Amino acid sequence: QVQLVESGGGLVQPGGSLRLSCTASGTVSAVNTWTWFRQLPGEERDLVASINSGGIAAYGDSAVGRFTISRDNAKNQAYLQMSSLEPEDTAVYYCNADIQDYSSRFAYYWGKGTLVTVSS
Repeated sequence: QVQLVESGGGLVQPGGSLRLSCTASGTVSAVNTWTWFRQLPGEERDLVASINSGGIAAYGDSAVGRFTISRDNAKNQAYLQMSSLEPEDTAVYYCNADIQDYSSRFAYYWGKGTLVTVSS
């Protein structure tokens, strides 16, 4: 079994920063691509940022210049450093990962999400 768990969400003031973490655990052999999405109530999930196994990152328009995605392969973790947060960034942030398990099968997994609220 593979599990993804996000952490680090919470309440932050406009202009503030927050760091989200995502941890893959269980029968994880390797993680290919990590991706962060976010979702507002009643809307579809939007891609925020992704990082592949080579460390190459890509960002959605809302994240460019403000968010940074990174990964720690030894810990099977990914991070999303968010700065200059705006009320419009308020959403549930989800982690997605392309994971190879002990049986060498690849599959995409989702975490349950962590809520980020930007408000004064």
